Amino acid sequence: MDTQSQERKKSVFEDPDRMSRIPRGPGVYLMKDVSGEIIYVGKARNIKKRMASYFSPRLSRDPKTAALIRKIHDFETLLTETEKEALILESSLIKRHRPRYNVTLKDDKRYPVLRLDMDHPYPDLRIVRKIKNDRAVYFGPFSSSGAVRQTLRLINRTFKLRKCGASAFKNRSRPCLHHQMDACLAPCCLDVKEEDYREIIADVTLFLRGKTPALIRKIHREMFAASDALEFERAAALRDKKIALEKTLERQVSVTVDLVDRDVIAVARENEFSMIAALFVRGGRVIGSRSFPVSQTLASDPEITGAFIRQHYEKNAFIPEEILTEFGPEDKALLEERLSELKNGNRRKKKIRIRTPRRGERASLVKMAAKNAEKDLKDHIASLMSDRDLMSRLKRTLKLKSLPARIECFDNSNMSGKEAVSAMAVFVDGKPDKSRYRKYKIKNVTEHDDYAYMAEVLKRRYGKGEKSKPYPNLLLVDGGKGQLGVALAILRDLGLDGAFDAAGIAKKDPAKGEVRDKIYRPGRANPVQFGGAGDLLLFLQRVRDEAHRFVIAFHRKQRGKNSMRSALDDATGIGEKRKAALMRYYKSVKNIRDADEKEMAALPGMNMPAARAVKETLGKYSRLK
Repeated sequence: MDTQSQERKKSVFEDPDRMSRIPRGPGVYLMKDVSGEIIYVGKARNIKKRMASYFSPRLSRDPKTAALIRKIHDFETLLTETEKEALILESSLIKRHRPRYNVTLKDDKRYPVLRLDMDHPYPDLRIVRKIKNDRAVYFGPFSSSGAVRQTLRLINRTFKLRKCGASAFKNRSRPCLHHQMDACLAPCCLDVKEEDYREIIADVTLFLRGKTPALIRKIHREMFAASDALEFERAAALRDKKIALEKTLERQVSVTVDLVDRDVIAVARENEFSMIAALFVRGGRVIGSRSFPVSQTLASDPEITGAFIRQHYEKNAFIPEEILTEFGPEDKALLEERLSELKNGNRRKKKIRIRTPRRGERASLVKMAAKNAEKDLKDHIASLMSDRDLMSRLKRTLKLKSLPARIECFDNSNMSGKEAVSAMAVFVDGKPDKSRYRKYKIKNVTEHDDYAYMAEVLKRRYGKGEKSKPYPNLLLVDGGKGQLGVALAILRDLGLDGAFDAAGIAKKDPAKGEVRDKIYRPGRANPVQFGGAGDLLLFLQRVRDEAHRFVIAFHRKQRGKNSMRSALDDATGIGEKRKAALMRYYKSVKNIRDADEKEMAALPGMNMPAARAVKETLGKYSRLK
């Protein structure tokens, strides 16, 4: 873009007519840079007033905010009928455009929760990451997969719930090892009364809802009742259960006496870095915490808080009765209404409350969250500085043109030339970015040829012109000098020679006395010497190993799919048409295996003998696996 057009865009904000034409009322505004890219999306109750706050020369701002505002060259406004519509539109636009200076949670995984399937006469407890609108009961969220697995292990040791899935429950003919270890009542095979099993479910529910003290008191009463009835074995089992629960209770920090489920949110900032910390309080006890780093943003602390609440709870995460914040969001009433809708659906239940306490127990919780945010922000900045130092040293050692902020590594996998696949792992600023990983099925190579596999995949990754961007700063291929030569040839053919750096990594050969893996760079006959900088080689090995792990997992999944699909061919009376119809309706062989026999028989082109043959064949295959 030429200088005149840049100047023309800059003068937009000095044009009093342009500013006077900004409408009043609720809506959304989109800030754009000199190239027209949307760099920030915001919403306001009064757009005119909000835009004036950005461009009024009389307002004093911190240097960081002033520098960000100077990057704005144009804007666009969209009016809405209500604030609620503006809130929803803003969220939609942020998801679509992912603007550079908006608050976007990088850790966008759903929290693990425990699901109790109440539709089954003998419910089981499973770890899931998505809360559905069904009759199941969900507990959580848990701060990490490790925490939820530890809780599930404790429950499995303490309570005799069934461990098998729905399919195994239907088909099991004798009790499993869990029953022999006295860890399951085996309702799959034995005559277990539903009311006895439901009593166990009630105890598990008390425990998971944070009512452990009440559960301990209940078990204590049952223990003495069993002792008085001379049922000493049962009394001893209850004693052991009580001791296990008391140890768990000792590890939990009690912070409130009202036993309310609540989340506590605080924000810490230092220069261009921000950190959001969330404490999870269930039944008056802190069960975990989690922090979310935020990159440069134009948002204020209240806006960061509001953006976090919207993004975090719109992903079907557990929504507690109360959310405590350090900085009250400006659209608090709208957020409360939105969260209540998400939690309750059409049911009339208690409203979700967002509070900003100034004293008492709640304020102490907010201070605790703020301290966690400050600590985690310092740790995050220190980690970033360490990663930047690592990238800087890697640039010097490998003599790269630019800092290797984005590294893409490719690896192949096949079985004797069959079912060949490839995969790409991506590291950004020294950390794996799994949202950018990619899988490739080899389409055009019919023989076993690793070089040809790599050539095909690199053409598919980098041969789409502008659509291939962003390019990496460093391309790393597994396979040493040979694969590096293939990569360089493909990049030349695509007109990308010199567009970014490339390197090859090869495993050490102990037969030749080699003690380290080797890194090759173009124009060098010998591998790069790292000397005392062994951490740089270890980092590149980690990148390679991650690509290898990812491609192996993909290859195993493909083999499993193809093997299961071929299992349908062994079913009597199932030809191509019926197989296609089953796959079209059930989407996967696993769903076919778990389907109801009568439902399957009722499908067009199917009958009961065919459905029975499918179930029997897939059941046999599953047991063999």
